[in-house]
Amino acid sequence: MGNLKQRWNLKSNWQIVAIILVFAITGSTAAMLSKPILHWLGISKETHHIVLYILLYFVIIFPIYQILLVSFGFLFGQFQFFWNFEKKLLRALKLGFIIQLFENKKGTK
Repeated sequence: MGNLKQRWNLKSNWQIVAIILVFAITGSTAAMLSKPILHWLGISKETHHIVLYILLYFVIIFPIYQILLVSFGFLFGQFQFFWNFEKKLLRALKLGFIIQLFENKKGTK
C-alpha cells in the first residue's frame, strides 16, 4: 500500500481503498449499463459486424465510464484524484481541449 500512496500522492490507506472501490464500482456499473444502452441505440452483435460492434461499444461506453468514474470519485470524496486522472488520460488521448471547456466554465463563474 505504501507504493500506491507514494505513487498517487495519497495521505491515507482509506484513500487507496476508496479509489480501488471507485474503479471496481465504475467498471461494474459501466458493464451493467452497456447492454441496455447499446440495445436502446439499436446496436447488437446480430445487426452489426463484430468488429464494428466492438468499436461502437468502446466509442459509446468509454465516455460513460469516464463520467461515472468522476461521479463515483466525487461520492467517495476522491473527486480531485479522479479529475486529475481524467485530465491526464484526456491529454494522453490528445483530447485536452475537453479539459479547457470545463476549466473555462469553472473560471467564469
